[in-house]
Amino acid sequence: MIVLDRVFRERDLPDAARAYARETMTLGWEERLQMHGRRRSDGGIEFGLALPRGSVLRGGDLLVLDDVRMVVTVAERLEPVFVIEPRSAQEWALYAYQIGNRHQPMMITDNALVCPDVPGVAQLLHQHGIPHSRAMRPFTPATVAAGHSH
Repeated sequence: MIVLDRVFRERDLPDAARAYARETMTLGWEERLQMHGRRRSDGGIEFGLALPRGSVLRGGDLLVLDDVRMVVTVAERLEPVFVIEPRSAQEWALYAYQIGNRHQPMMITDNALVCPDVPGVAQLLHQHGIPHSRAMRPFTPATVAAGHSH
C-alpha cells in the first residue's frame, strides 16, 4: 500500500506530478483531522496517510501518489452548520465567548461564526437567544485544541 507523508499545495506540486491524472477525496472536518490510517479517494484508489502530528487537511490540499501517477485533491464535504452573523463587536465577542466556553468547535469567517449543527450547539444558541440560521457549508474549526481542562 502506498503511504503518504507529505501534503502539497498547487504552487508547490513537483513538476513530474503536474502531468499525473487527478482524483478527489471528499472529507468532513473530523476526517480531515485524522492524519494516520487508510484512505480511499472518491474514485476508489486506496492509500495510507502518515502525516505529521497537528496537520489538518484543507480543501485544495494535494496528495501525490507517484506509484500510480495520481494526484488526489482534498475536497471539503458540505456539512450541516449553524451560521451566526453578529452585528456589532460586542455580539462577536459575546457569541464567540459563549460557544468557546462550552468547548464547541467554531469556524470564524469575515462575517459569521459557524458551528456544527449538533444538539449541544442548538441548545446553547437557544439558551442564550443567539440569532442563527442553518446551512450546508464546508466546516473547518478555527483551531484544534490538543487538550483542555478546568
